[in-house]
Amino acid sequence: MIPNSQGSLTIRNARIFDGESPALIEGSIIVRDGRVTAVGSTDEGTGAGNMLDAGGRVVIPGLIDAHFHAYALSLTSAINETGPLSYSALAGARRLEAALGRGFTSVRDVAGGDVGLATAIEEGLYPGPRYFFTGPALSQTGGHGDIRAASDASCFHGGHMCEVVDGVEDLLLAVRHRFRTGATAIKLMTSGGVISPVDPIRVPQYSAAEIRVVTEEASRRGSYATAHAYSPEAITHSVLNGVRCIEHGNLLDAETARLMAENDVYLVPTLVTYDAMGRRGAEIGLTEVGVAKNQEVLGAGKNAVTLARDAGVRIGFGSDLMGELEDEQLAGLRLQCEVLGVYDALRSATSTNAALLRREDLGRIAKGACADLVILDGNPFDEPSVLWDERRNRTVIKAGHVFPSGGFPVGSVMTDEVTSGATA
Repeated sequence: MIPNSQGSLTIRNARIFDGESPALIEGSIIVRDGRVTAVGSTDEGTGAGNMLDAGGRVVIPGLIDAHFHAYALSLTSAINETGPLSYSALAGARRLEAALGRGFTSVRDVAGGDVGLATAIEEGLYPGPRYFFTGPALSQTGGHGDIRAASDASCFHGGHMCEVVDGVEDLLLAVRHRFRTGATAIKLMTSGGVISPVDPIRVPQYSAAEIRVVTEEASRRGSYATAHAYSPEAITHSVLNGVRCIEHGNLLDAETARLMAENDVYLVPTLVTYDAMGRRGAEIGLTEVGVAKNQEVLGAGKNAVTLARDAGVRIGFGSDLMGELEDEQLAGLRLQCEVLGVYDALRSATSTNAALLRREDLGRIAKGACADLVILDGNPFDEPSVLWDERRNRTVIKAGHVFPSGGFPVGSVMTDEVTSGATA
């Protein structure tokens, strides 16, 4: 079992990207009880007895994946939705552990997850990132979350990742149920998707009244709604009815990007999922319909991110990887760096995603922030591949605990001297 105590240590001889400034800070990071107490300090006597020498390497805030799916065990929706929940949870815990090992110390699960999985991670039963979940995403009948083909006459009301809910009253009840059971945000499907069988990608889904009841109820709870949406029509429909974040957004145009910026709506692009499906579709059994839809959005994704940046939209980072594609998570950083550059891509996956989560104590290395950190094997501003090359060592720290390659922290049993570079 993972120790519940918060870690305390001093990381010395570091070059520090604080999540916001392009200038690296040289010096130490002092951590006490899982929180950063000083950055750049040379007074290591105020830190804990456990010492970690970064050896001049760059330390970044723990990465945040704002579009993760713990229960997405397959690209076959029926497997994800209707298999035993106990199996999905156990397999999901393994997916979360792997994400932590790559340096993702927080994830936002935007279709699935539940309070049981979150509690198991929080209590230390399994190693994993900080886990923010929406519960099953909300889909209209025949929408992106409805797994039935046109010839399928069966009933489907929902499963582990999506629930089919129509009408204002039923949506209101569904939102309240999610917040009662620990959700931190609400996910809506407001356009078609790649793997769903009967919904064109561009067509908006849900009526204005249906979206509005979800966003207003989420706002009353001090939370927000995020929307799966690809096309300008679907994005506009979502934004004008109160959605705070757009997932994917691949078909975004300049006018719609300006609308998002005017309404302070985030974009969480998921470039890697289309890239990975394009390269590995045959390997993973992507359907012919899925291949055609993926081609429609694959080429447009990078252009959408560029348009959003130029309009002043706040751009986060997400992966959206399902099944065997989960091992492509770090490749998402490569693709986002290709569009935004290293600095803006790193901000997307750290401080911008933290602001989206409304957790200003994440995604930054600053006094009072959670001590979620990654020590890279080099300087990403000189050598960007250290961000995504899994052959390069990295040391992952969550709440002041150092996580080795086995997944469980060694923070409570550290020797007086721990050298950087343990593969996590």
